[in-house]
Amino acid sequence: MALQAADALSQPKPEGSNPEAPYQAFSHSIFPSSMAPAAEQASAALQQEEWGDATCPLLFIQLNQLLSTPEGMEWRETARWIKFEEKVEDGGERWSAPHVPALPLHSLFQLRTCLQKGTMLLDLDAPSFKEIIDKALSGQPEEAELQPELRERLAALLLRQPRHQPTKSLLQLLAELSLSSCRGKAKIWSEPGAQLSETPLKEQLRNRFKKKVPLGAEAAHIAVGEVEFLEKPFTAFIRLRQGVALGSLAEVALPSRFLFILLGPRVNVKAYHEVGRAMATLLVDELFQRVARQAEHREDLIAGMEVFLDELTVLPPRKWDPSARIPPLSCLLSPHRRTTMHLPGQQSHSNGNMAAAGDRASLRHPCSREELERTGRLFGGLLRDIRRKAPWYGSDFSDALHPQCLSAVLYIYLATVTNAITFGGMLGDATANMQGVLESFLGTAFAGSIFCLFSGQPLTILSSTGPMLVFERLLFSFSQDHSLDYLEFRLWIGLWVAFFGVVLVATEASHLVQYFTRFTEEGFCALISLIFIYDSLKKMLSLADAFPINWQYRLDNVTSYSCVCNLSSPGETKQLGVHTDPANETYTWLVLYALSPQPPAAPAGLSRTQCLGRGGHLLGTSCQYVPDVTLVSFLLFGGTFLSCTAFKRFRSSRYFPAGVRKLVSDFAIILATVASCAVDAALGLETPKLLVPSELKPTNPVRGWIVFPFGANPWWVCLVSVVPAVLVTILIFMDQQITAVILNRREYKLQKGAGFHLDLLCVSLLMVVTSATGLPWYVSATVISLAHMESLRKESATSAPGEHPEFLGIREQRLTGLAVFILTGVSVFMAPVLKHIPMPVLYGVFLHMGVAALNSIQLTDRVRLLLMPAKHQPDLAYLRHVPLRRVHLFTIIQLLCLALLWVLKSTMAAIIFPVMLLALVGIRKGLERVFSLRDLSWLDSLLPETARKEAEGKQTGKRKEEESNGEEVGDVLGATLVHSRRWGCFGVGAEPGQG
Repeated sequence: MALQAADALSQPKPEGSNPEAPYQAFSHSIFPSSMAPAAEQASAALQQEEWGDATCPLLFIQLNQLLSTPEGMEWRETARWIKFEEKVEDGGERWSAPHVPALPLHSLFQLRTCLQKGTMLLDLDAPSFKEIIDKALSGQPEEAELQPELRERLAALLLRQPRHQPTKSLLQLLAELSLSSCRGKAKIWSEPGAQLSETPLKEQLRNRFKKKVPLGAEAAHIAVGEVEFLEKPFTAFIRLRQGVALGSLAEVALPSRFLFILLGPRVNVKAYHEVGRAMATLLVDELFQRVARQAEHREDLIAGMEVFLDELTVLPPRKWDPSARIPPLSCLLSPHRRTTMHLPGQQSHSNGNMAAAGDRASLRHPCSREELERTGRLFGGLLRDIRRKAPWYGSDFSDALHPQCLSAVLYIYLATVTNAITFGGMLGDATANMQGVLESFLGTAFAGSIFCLFSGQPLTILSSTGPMLVFERLLFSFSQDHSLDYLEFRLWIGLWVAFFGVVLVATEASHLVQYFTRFTEEGFCALISLIFIYDSLKKMLSLADAFPINWQYRLDNVTSYSCVCNLSSPGETKQLGVHTDPANETYTWLVLYALSPQPPAAPAGLSRTQCLGRGGHLLGTSCQYVPDVTLVSFLLFGGTFLSCTAFKRFRSSRYFPAGVRKLVSDFAIILATVASCAVDAALGLETPKLLVPSELKPTNPVRGWIVFPFGANPWWVCLVSVVPAVLVTILIFMDQQITAVILNRREYKLQKGAGFHLDLLCVSLLMVVTSATGLPWYVSATVISLAHMESLRKESATSAPGEHPEFLGIREQRLTGLAVFILTGVSVFMAPVLKHIPMPVLYGVFLHMGVAALNSIQLTDRVRLLLMPAKHQPDLAYLRHVPLRRVHLFTIIQLLCLALLWVLKSTMAAIIFPVMLLALVGIRKGLERVFSLRDLSWLDSLLPETARKEAEGKQTGKRKEEESNGEEVGDVLGATLVHSRRWGCFGVGAEPGQG
């Protein structure tokens, strides 16, 4: 065959090359490595980039194949590429699903022959397709030059109008179907032999596929086929100096940059088609595309292809079905990871400089950034935070003008109201209503609004937390046992905490958060998530006690069920009875007066609350029997949780357009809540206990809105308060900064920087106000803040077919948090509206947030591994490099620490709970004596100090054992240490050396 013969003749190499040239581009070759200048420049450019170069346009590649039809020869679009391949299915009615192209290896060798022997025109200036074809036919090598008459016939063939396969909507298909049934098949395309139009056709301008093409994209055209009048193949690769609109050549109207033409004698139609697919696959590759854009000679292009061949993975025949279509990956590795192996003089990690590896480890740590560097001056970090955040202050409000922020406000508002109601009720129970739901709402609104206006990270949501509730309960019990005024004692503790917080800010103590590794973060996040889950389940289970189900209920005995209110007094008996109406199965309260054998007419009915309020008591077999409240409450609770989960997963489903799925996903909590509110509150479901206050008076009338520092307690209480204040300071510092570390991770791609010192100052100063007014203490709420971040995720609006939307970062602004807290404050007066939201629904939202946060940490994945046989375990990155027993040991240690935190929180030993949080950092440091640094580099992020010492040990060569261990660490320091669904695909499955 002609192509095979040409491939065989390709063994002589281009001029200026040596016999080993095919191997010299191979970085893994046993022969000396060298790269062409263009490939070297492209590799170096990619090496300096983190996530690719936005200035490099994306290529839309179209494959036109010359086919024989009854009307004559016709160009027909058979495949297209934007990152992935799509084929026209048999019959030409639809495009296939996007898939990863699978190429025969022989087609790549034939393509290399075409590039070596064919016409090569680089940086061609031509305003039209006709001029391009003329220059391509006239620029052939002497040995392959065609006769003038063949050139004319070939030019006429290439200038024919191709038949495209447009992407049509369902409505268009139905309209065409109806028209074809009435008028016959509609004529859409030009007849075979029609000339190429110099202007785009209507079908091109109306093609819906253009929505999938990003702005600034360019087109590449590949034309292949058999021509009976040719005796040898005609090949041309053309790169235009500037993108040129070539009329109706492309399916979508885009400027064209590359053209590849392969026409030859009749041998095998599939052979030409496969070579065209190979060329398209090469141009889809980011590195080869850069080489093609920068190539100055034919050798540069061939060297770029050799680099591409070097990275191919070949599957043996009969071990895999070549016709199987590989679905696109959920996320793709960044192309810059591929370039390290191709740079001249690049050494492997195992033989490289360990000091450089140590530096990379420090840079890889999520918090080793400019925000945490010491300045050596008092309040130096705070001033730097202010200077960093000040230029963004205006955009913090303008960036919130987006519909996504509305859904985020509603979602986080529900979560914040639920938290305020739940923790407000718990505080009221723990402090004899010295702090209740009203104080919780007002304090959340005030503290949250001030924090959103002046903090360094306004995406953080302030709230009451479980650990803080534990401390409040202990403090109130201590005050009661020692006859101390609780609010005054609490005021002095708050003042000392504020003082210590300012001292920590002045001394730049936030620098220490860089030692909060994933071990500490996951332990704390898991604890808070479990508190959310536990509290929601505990509240629901308490309904079974408040509204017990009558398991002995029999429908036949319905006439015997009654409940009367006994308001007996001397000489008079008042009874309030409950009778069942079998017709409508509702309960009707009737008042019966038994003053004489013939009682007078009954007055207006009295409710259960009115009966008890008048000093009466209930008598009867159904007084404690409300069988449907608990059942319906649990149905709403579980339904809300499942609905929220289903709506959130709906975004990644295959149904409906992406815009509809995104809208439903963003409003998942709202949809679930609105659906639940359709249940009539008359069923007796528990609703928020909010009253519209005529005057904003504290929940407990004994106290006022201002707490005075002296008078109720002895003078020495202000000094003794230092001891509990130290514990509260540790608790606030750990709680606040661990949450800040999680929210400011690099994986979220935040652009406006963090403000660790400024955040801590805001929380410290708010302690003064909330302590003086008797409002709850507030600190960053990890779970709600993570939910806030997730609700503000930005993704690319345009994505290639088969490509998942690219995560662009978080919509950083102050308005959503500010709106949430303002609505929370207004909610005090929104009782008529909020009373229609059953509490089980809010508990379901609570459960959803806790489970979502718990599922987002690596610890959860490793706990699942404890229950899985090895053969069923997923292919996780750390399982490839760390022995399974070491993984289980690390998990068990984390679980023991988590259990200890839970026990301390739940017992009288909770006073030392803040110290235990701080001890997690020391426990993590001690793990370096149990695990090797290599294991810790995969299971947890290394401490910066560890990386530095290991690098110094490698440089000085103190011990061979340390060097060996250090080299192992160097193998994996480049790998991203994050394996978490919360942060998408960053580092999942990363192999050693992939950056």
